[in-house]
Amino acid sequence: MSYAVIQTGGKQFKVTEGEVLRIPSVEQEVGSSIEFDQVLCVSNDSGVQVGNPLVEGARVVGKVLQHGRARKIIVFKFKRRKQYSRKRGHRQGFTSVKIESINV
Repeated sequence: MSYAVIQTGGKQFKVTEGEVLRIPSVEQEVGSSIEFDQVLCVSNDSGVQVGNPLVEGARVVGKVLQHGRARKIIVFKFKRRKQYSRKRGHRQGFTSVKIESINV
């Protein structure tokens, strides 16, 4: 089983071919191809390649499936005895990507 570790949106993801994952929002059209060139690690039949910090010439290609927003989280700030409270909601945007190929 081959896999790769990619970096996008300030986060790292372990991906395999055919996997669908949610990454932080990127501005790409739905149905378009997206290429990740920040590959930190690649594993295939010949072994594991670990970059320093990136693997030279490695890239992961995916297809944008949809854009959306995650469930709402409530941010509640409160100070005791001061009649102070603030309630805010936040929904983080995401992009669903299907990994099509891992190229070394």
